[in-house]
Amino acid sequence: QVQLVESGGGLVQAGGSLRLSCAASGRTVSSTAMGWFRQAPGKEREIVAAISRHDGEWWYAAFVKGRFTISRDNAANTVYLQMNSLKPEDTAVYYCGAASSMETLIKIDTSKFDSWGQGTQVTVSS
Repeated sequence: QVQLVESGGGLVQAGGSLRLSCAASGRTVSSTAMGWFRQAPGKEREIVAAISRHDGEWWYAAFVKGRFTISRDNAANTVYLQMNSLKPEDTAVYYCGAASSMETLIKIDTSKFDSWGQGTQVTVSS
């Protein structure tokens, strides 16, 4: 089973940037679909971005298109989320998840997830 650890969160002003990292162990990230999710206080967890097993496909939520980029470094066994032009409404705990397919991630079918990370807090001040 893959273990995931997120890092890179913090406090940033609106318009700023952060890069989140999701380090994996137990399985190579190139062999699984990976996704970033977020959950703000009082709200449901939502998917932010996903990348397919072999980098053939990417998926982004409409609210982050053009601002966030998901990528993978196979040598480091890490998936990243580059977040630019951050807005106060991006404030949330960000999680990474692994599953056998992008469809499973996009649907947030957690019963089929291989693993979740513990999350990293992102706070965007206005």
